[in-house]
Amino acid sequence: MSETAELPPVPEQARDVFGDRYADAVRYAELLAEAGVKRGLIGPREVPRLWERHLLNCAVLSEVVPEGVTVCDVGSGAGLPGIPLALVRDDLKITLLEPLLRRTNFLTEVVELLGLDHVTVVRGRAEEVMGKMPPVHVVTARAVAPLDRLATWGVPLLRPYGEMLALKGDTAEEELKAATAALSKLGAEETSIVHVGQGVVDPLSTVVRVEVGESPGGVRFAAKRAKAARTGRTRRRRG
Repeated sequence: MSETAELPPVPEQARDVFGDRYADAVRYAELLAEAGVKRGLIGPREVPRLWERHLLNCAVLSEVVPEGVTVCDVGSGAGLPGIPLALVRDDLKITLLEPLLRRTNFLTEVVELLGLDHVTVVRGRAEEVMGKMPPVHVVTARAVAPLDRLATWGVPLLRPYGEMLALKGDTAEEELKAATAALSKLGAEETSIVHVGQGVVDPLSTVVRVEVGESPGGVRFAAKRAKAARTGRTRRRRG
């Protein structure tokens, strides 16, 4: 049996969640089940639960993303949660940040095929693009790393008073407790756990929200950010 044949029927909730982009969401699911599996971006065992565990689970993140903001999806992988979020929210400007070439190639193909004009694919690691990419209002991530490590990559990409939204599983509370000291050093001022997707996904999607103050990344990254800004200005003058 091929991977495509294993793709389950589209849940009814998908029509409500994706609205006008429903057909594009179906195409994305097919791409994940076909090219995504062949290129090793997702495992074949994930295909039967693509809708509930991946597409819908990620799309409901939109419930906690403010209107009209810039978003960076760190370690985007096969585009989760960035692409489902882009399908339901054309008011957002989304950057899919991913270091691996085979993944960025896939993401670029998906973005072009689905006509996601408000999405940009950038190849690189978070620590490499800081200072080169404009800071964003919201950083998203899913299954990238434990929260303390994820925060060291994601938080410095934020604008002052921005927030990181990390989709997590059952370990969310433990990870948040373990990361408290690290988050504080990175300039986090508020942290919380939010559950989204009522009536769409069961269990609900768990989001760890980290809100920063005026110095995202804390003292540790202030000098690095200032140096990157100076380098950028020098390059512009030379150009």
